[in-house]
Amino acid sequence: MALSGFEQTQFTDGATTFPVYRAGTGPGVVVIHEIPGITPQVERFARRVTEAGFSVALPELFGTAGRPLSGSYLAASMMRACVRREFHVLARHGTSPIVEPLKALCRALHAELGGPGVGVLGMCLTGNFALAMMVDPVVAAPVLSQPSLPFGITASHRAALHISPEDLRCVKGRVADGARVLGLRFTHDMACPRARFDHLRRELGEGFEAIEIDSGPGNPHRIPRYAHSVLTNDLVDREGHPTRAALDRVLHFFNERLNVA
Repeated sequence: MALSGFEQTQFTDGATTFPVYRAGTGPGVVVIHEIPGITPQVERFARRVTEAGFSVALPELFGTAGRPLSGSYLAASMMRACVRREFHVLARHGTSPIVEPLKALCRALHAELGGPGVGVLGMCLTGNFALAMMVDPVVAAPVLSQPSLPFGITASHRAALHISPEDLRCVKGRVADGARVLGLRFTHDMACPRARFDHLRRELGEGFEAIEIDSGPGNPHRIPRYAHSVLTNDLVDREGHPTRAALDRVLHFFNERLNVA
């Protein structure tokens, strides 16, 4: 399916090829979709980024662009992602291979658009990718929305960051030099546990800004305990709602880091 208002292109780094949907003008932002694919909710978020003054590149890594979310679609996409060699869904201290072509996409976008760098937002299964992509200096505004890898089968998996020790050292060096990382999660999201954000705080200190939205029993906004996708499926686009505040903060973060004169 085509995404209305987006131009479909093909990107390759010589080893991996995937479709990329482009829209907007301004500094570049790569939006990496969640499971099961570029759903209407992911498309809606990408449009909000373009409306805020950014040029969005939306790579399609799995699924069918524009197809609505359903239980069967979710399950099928999850199974395909789990067996693909580009995704190491249980790796605690390793970076998924798909990160390399995504970094190449960032470099191409930056070469085209210029500026201080590009933004990257990953969500769910791709959330941690934005952290590992910081190894490339063109990534100036990384956002981790409900980062869910590795799958939390043990306590150490729930705390792990899905990044190699070498890449993490590089990220910490960039943070020491002034880079910043933004993370989003719901407090009772089992797919993105608190231990993961606690680990990010220990490693990155003040360089990590965490937005953790109360989804516990009796929370004032009646957010369900199973809420997971802060910027897409569980977004309540209404002034005063914490998910809308999170969306506004993401857009402001991109503006802070990418529109620097």
